[in-house]
Amino acid sequence: MSRDDWFRHTDWNTEIEADFDAHLRRARDKGQPLKIQAAMLAATHPEAALHLLDRYLESGNRLFLAEAYQTQARARLALGDIPGATESYCAALSREAEFPNLRTTSYVEYPLFVAEHGLQERYADALDVLDGKKALLGFAFPVEHFMWHAAKALIYSAQGKEQSARSEAQAAITAADQTSSGLRYHQSLGLVGERYGKLRQRLRELSA
Repeated sequence: MSRDDWFRHTDWNTEIEADFDAHLRRARDKGQPLKIQAAMLAATHPEAALHLLDRYLESGNRLFLAEAYQTQARARLALGDIPGATESYCAALSREAEFPNLRTTSYVEYPLFVAEHGLQERYADALDVLDGKKALLGFAFPVEHFMWHAAKALIYSAQGKEQSARSEAQAAITAADQTSSGLRYHQSLGLVGERYGKLRQRLRELSA
């Protein structure tokens, strides 16, 4: 086991938790391990992730607060807690507004979350987030371009703006089809790959 493996478990049970806690007691920085381990478990063990995030928030470590709220949103979404996920994404974006040098991908995750779940009362807010962060696309990976355009495509379609939806869907598909990140030594980093199968099918229908 490497020195960092103790807070990067992909599974979780009482034995693993006890080992994690034993290491945590000896760790000088307790916030970072709590945040990272929660992120590793958000999709598969969301209850455990939320408990770890509560401990992170109690630790007083605020440097990566936006990332913690984003992970909290993902865990709540895994549990089907749509209002809770909404609250967490908004908290992440609010934190980033205060400290813009430490950003997450919430600027595309939140609008896509709104679009996929048909949260009509938040469509305008989601579009404002996308447009307000448009400059970030110049530094973004293909998957962020995909999520950006996919969110707009779904929202425009729901609003009856079919021409705009078609254009955005085509842009999302183009981003999904990219096979290189543009980084010389990390060509596969940030690609869509085989993810978002159902969403890509929906986008193909919109682009037709």
